[in-house]
Amino acid sequence: MSTVRRLAVLGAGSWGTTFAQVLADGGSEVTVWARREEVAAEIRDTSRNRRYLGEHQLPASVTATSRIAEALDGAEGVVIAVPAQSLRETLTAWLAEDLPRGLPDLPVLSLTKGIERGTDARISEVLRDAGGVRPELIGALSGPNLSAEILERRPCGSVVAAADPELAAPFATWCGAPYLRAYTSSDLIGVEIAGSVKNVIAIAVGAASGLGHGHNTTASLITRGLAEMTRLGAALGADPATFAGLAGMGDLVATCASPLSRNHRMGLALGRGLGVEEARAEIGQTAEGVATARAVAGLAARLGVDMPITAAVVDVVDHGARIEDVTTALLSRSVRPE
Repeated sequence: MSTVRRLAVLGAGSWGTTFAQVLADGGSEVTVWARREEVAAEIRDTSRNRRYLGEHQLPASVTATSRIAEALDGAEGVVIAVPAQSLRETLTAWLAEDLPRGLPDLPVLSLTKGIERGTDARISEVLRDAGGVRPELIGALSGPNLSAEILERRPCGSVVAAADPELAAPFATWCGAPYLRAYTSSDLIGVEIAGSVKNVIAIAVGAASGLGHGHNTTASLITRGLAEMTRLGAALGADPATFAGLAGMGDLVATCASPLSRNHRMGLALGRGLGVEEARAEIGQTAEGVATARAVAGLAARLGVDMPITAAVVDVVDHGARIEDVTTALLSRSVRPE
């Protein structure tokens, strides 16, 4: 497969727009699809997306449109950065209104982290079922990818996974910016599960910090959270080694420990006594872990996988449990082997 130079990024939030910069800095020409025309026009006319990135100026090789067909016109590859819980609806709308002949038969790299509520589907499965994308053309990127730091072009690593190893390498070449090192993997399931569950664990860790607990508590939750995501991934056929790498432990540490993480901030707000809706309003952006928690818990229950931290987060965000009660209960469980 030849080096991709013309790419479409579908989604103009903070991560999608930041990744458009990564692709541009790696030598590609990029068209961003934005849901709102005013956002697309601002990117086209000023090279800025003030709603998400403030006054940061994007490379000149990044442009934007609110028309999906225009974004895909001439593209050699597609990057998906639409929130997990709205992806199916968005794909359905595109196919019904703007893309009657379906999505182009192109490689699709997902940046979206989450499990779909109601179906327990991974993002690659949503792309396959709702978007008609062939499974062998789907990949996923995950790792310690705090968008604010990447926007500042600070060095980081990521994992690009595809079930077909011959596709993972070309995906990695898209991420050729000098500050982003992309490693390849054939464990698509593992990378997707790691990227989803870490958001749930980050809420629990943030809540513990918000309650005033120290590093012993947060280290315990992070470590046990890693065990939870590894158990779930293994039950789905993932390679347990994936969870010890950048997509697993690396992303988990960054998301759980950094105030730049929306899911960590969500937990902090809950720990300080705010309700879920108040916490959402304070953050001002989507914290995927809230919606993902129930889907992960449902998937774990179906597979018979024990995920107590995830269950505790569901109790808080869906059932009104007191965050201080569930945090204490997590570390007061009966004696058992680690």
